[in-house]
Amino acid sequence: MVVCGDDGLAHRLAAELRGVYREQVTLVVPPSVRRVRQPVVGRARAASAALLDRVSAAVNRTGNGDPVGPGRAVEATEPTEDVLAEAGVERATALALVYDDDETNIRAALTARRLNPRLRLVLRLYNRRLGQHIEELLDQTAALATGDGTAPDSGPGGRTGAGAGPGGGEGSTTVLSDADTAAPALAATALVGTSKVVETDGILLRAVERDPPRPGEVADPGLCTLALLSATSNDPAGADGSENSGAQGPQLLPDAAAVRAATGRGTVVLEQVSYSGPSLSAGRAGVPAFGELFSRRLRWSLAGLGACVVALAVALMVVTGDHPLHATYVTLLDLFSINEPAHNKDSGRQILQLLSGFVGLLLLPVLLAAVLEALGTFRSASALRKPPRGLGGHVVLLGLGKIGTRVLTRLREMNIPVVCVEADPEARGMATARRLRVPVVLGDVTQEGVLEAAKIHRAHSLLALTSVDTTNLEAVLYARSVRSRLRVVLRLYDDDFATAVYRTLRAAHPFALTRSRSVTHLAAPSFAGAMMGRQILGAIPVERRVLLFAALRVAGHPQLEGKTVGEAFRAGAWRVLALEVSDGVLDGERAGGAAPEGAAGRGSRLVWELPDTYVLRGSDRVVLAATRRGLAELLGRRARRGADV
Repeated sequence: MVVCGDDGLAHRLAAELRGVYREQVTLVVPPSVRRVRQPVVGRARAASAALLDRVSAAVNRTGNGDPVGPGRAVEATEPTEDVLAEAGVERATALALVYDDDETNIRAALTARRLNPRLRLVLRLYNRRLGQHIEELLDQTAALATGDGTAPDSGPGGRTGAGAGPGGGEGSTTVLSDADTAAPALAATALVGTSKVVETDGILLRAVERDPPRPGEVADPGLCTLALLSATSNDPAGADGSENSGAQGPQLLPDAAAVRAATGRGTVVLEQVSYSGPSLSAGRAGVPAFGELFSRRLRWSLAGLGACVVALAVALMVVTGDHPLHATYVTLLDLFSINEPAHNKDSGRQILQLLSGFVGLLLLPVLLAAVLEALGTFRSASALRKPPRGLGGHVVLLGLGKIGTRVLTRLREMNIPVVCVEADPEARGMATARRLRVPVVLGDVTQEGVLEAAKIHRAHSLLALTSVDTTNLEAVLYARSVRSRLRVVLRLYDDDFATAVYRTLRAAHPFALTRSRSVTHLAAPSFAGAMMGRQILGAIPVERRVLLFAALRVAGHPQLEGKTVGEAFRAGAWRVLALEVSDGVLDGERAGGAAPEGAAGRGSRLVWELPDTYVLRGSDRVVLAATRRGLAELLGRRARRGADV
C-alpha cells in the first residue's frame, strides 16, 4: 500500500492500514523542513510537529506501539512520476492520494494510472461532481488498459467495484472526501453519543455495548448480536480482552447457543440509528410555514378579538332574536362602523353596538400589525431564517465550513432540527442553509448572546465544528456554563489535544456526554477500507479486536453461493446481515427458500433481518460482518500471522 499526503490524514491512514489490516505501507510525505503546515490558526501545535518529525517511527509501528513488519517513508514535495516510481506504485496493490489540494491529487492519480493500470486508487476530493467524473474517467482508463473493456462493477449504495469476485477491485477508483466520511460519525455522535457507526445504503448503523441482563430480563438483540464482551469487561480492574484472553476474551460473531450460554457477559449489538425527537420542517423554498407568518402574541390577539366578535354575535342573537347568520352580519357592520346608529332601538341593542365599535377600534391596529408581519416574513423568506419561537430539542451547529456543511446536510436528511451559528456571512455552507431553510445566527460564538440566540439552553446537543480549536473549546465551555448537562461534540485537529480535552471535560462534568473528535481520525477508516477494496464498508472495534463490515457479490464464493443464510453463517468468522434487492429479483419461491418480507415491489435497497432459510444466489449482493481472518478467507487473500488481533 502507498499513501501520499501532506497532513495528519496521511499519517492516520498509514497507521490504520498497519494497525487494523496489517498491510505493508510506504508513506510519501513532504520533507521535514516543509512538513509543518499552518492552514488555520490553532492547528500548528508542537505535538503535531513532533508527530510529523517522527514519520519513520510511526510508519513502522501500529497504533498500540507494536511493530508489525517492514515499512518505509519517502520524502518528496510533490507526487511526481519519479516519486511515485520510487514509492513502488508499479508493484503496489493500492495508492491513496490524500493531499489537501484537489488538483495535486488528480494530477498524481492520472500519472499513477498510467504507471499501473491495475492499481486500486483512492483519492481525496471535496468537489463531489468533479470527483464523480474523475472516478468514471480513471475506471474507464483502467478497463481499456487491461483489455477488460468494462468499468468495475457497482455495489450497494451506488459504489463501484464492491467486490467483483474473490479478488475483485483491481483497477478500481474511489473518490472520497474527509468531510463526507466524517459527517455520519459526527451526526451520530450528536444524536446517540457514539461514533461506532457504519453507513451503508444511506442507513446509519451503530454498535452498542449492553450490560448483562438481570435475572428474568430479556435483552433486546437489535438487528443481530455482533460480539460477546470479555468476562472481565465489567470488572473495573480488568483489562480489555484480546485474542490472547482465551475463553475469557471477547467472542466475535457468536451463534445463538453461545449467546444463551454466556450468562453475565455484556454484548455488542447492531442497531439502526434513528431520531425520535421534534422535527423542524424545511418547508418549500421561499414560502414560509403558516405558523411563521405571525408572532405568538399577534396570534393570541387575533384569537381574542375573534372570540369577542363571536360573543357579541351571540349576545345580539339573544337580545333581538335574530337568526345567527343575520346577527353575525349585523355585528360585523357595527364592528366596522358602517351600520346605522341604533337611536330608536332598546338599550341592550345600543350597548351592543357601542361594544362592537370599541372592538372595531382594537381590531384596526391588530390587522395592521398582521399585515406588516406577514410582509416582513415574506421579504425575509429568501434570506436566512431565525430560530423559531419555542424551539427546543434541536442541535446547535457551530461553523459552516466544508465539515459543518456536510454534517448539516446529513442531519437534515435525518429530519433533525438544526440551528447554525456562523461568523462569516459568505461561508461555504450559507447557500446550503438557505436551500434547506435552516435557521442561522450570524455572529462570533465567543461573543456573549450568540449562543443564547441559538437557544442553547433548550438544545439537545452542541456540535462545535469550526476550523479553530480554541473557538470550539471556548464555545463548549461557555455552553456548559449555561447548561451543565448539555451533550457536546467538538472538532479538534490534534488527536492528543482532543484526548486531553475529553478527559478534562469528563472529569469536570461526569454526568454529561462529552465527545472530542478529530476529522482525520474519523475519516481514516473509510479511506483504509477503500484501499483494501471497495467491499470494505467500515470497521468497528470490540475491545482489542476489530469487526469488519463488507459488501460483496455472492458469485465466486463457495462458502456463500447456493447455501441458506443459516448455512452460510460461520461463528467467529462471518455472518450475512443484509441483502441488496431490486424490483422483480425475489419471488419467494427460489430453491424452496423464503424471500425476505417486503422485498418485492420497491426500489433497490438493503433488506435486513434475513430469514435463515433464504438461499443465496450468485447474482446476489450481501452485506456481512466478518473478522479479518474470516474476510481474508472469503476474498482469497493470504491471512497474515496474527491477522485477527
